Amino acid sequence: MTSRLRGLGIVLVIIGIGFLIGGGYTLFKTQEGQTSLNRLSAAQNVTLSYNEDGQLVDRGEVEGAQAIMSLLTDDWGYPVAQGDLNPDDPVVNTASEYMYQMATITYHTLHGTQTVVLEEDFTAPDGTVYTAGTPYDVPVDGRYWTAFNRENPIDAAVREQAWTGTAHALVAELGVGTATAQLLQLGLGLAALFLGVGATIILTGGGLIWATRKVEEPVPVLKPAAIPA
Repeated sequence: MTSRLRGLGIVLVIIGIGFLIGGGYTLFKTQEGQTSLNRLSAAQNVTLSYNEDGQLVDRGEVEGAQAIMSLLTDDWGYPVAQGDLNPDDPVVNTASEYMYQMATITYHTLHGTQTVVLEEDFTAPDGTVYTAGTPYDVPVDGRYWTAFNRENPIDAAVREQAWTGTAHALVAELGVGTATAQLLQLGLGLAALFLGVGATIILTGGGLIWATRKVEEPVPVLKPAAIPA
């Protein structure tokens, strides 16, 4: 039985070493990805704006940043990690920063106003007549790309002018950045899990080896009996 337990301990130690190697490799590859993402972010030099009190601002106003944050957390339900928003490191390179920047672009697109000039007269369903050649300022009114009626030339023009290819491309790029940052966080978690499991298995196996070690029994020393006087 003792030899079997000792053998099991050795097997556990070997398995634990395998987990440590896997955890170390996962950590190494995750750090490579994080370095690459940080370099890309630094090259693009997209930064968030903070005031002297460390508060997020948009176009110099705290209220603007709060409205954007409301879109992100309330409307989209994104769990912002406040630790990712660091005034000392304003470069956009964390998941929450990528999502906030995406919300910034989306917020200003949704709340913008577009000037439309029609080539032909158009009568809206409500009876409003839009004359060709006359500029009309039309609010986007919180509408996403799919919320416009393309059969309405006013709506069709506002959609094209508000949701440009650039806006879509920026949102898509920021979405990729968010997904990449979150995957890197998962990679760190997996690396920590592998390392923790490996260390636990090694400790268990080492304990079995230690518990089943051979202990040398002390040799008793015989003393001669005392001779009575």
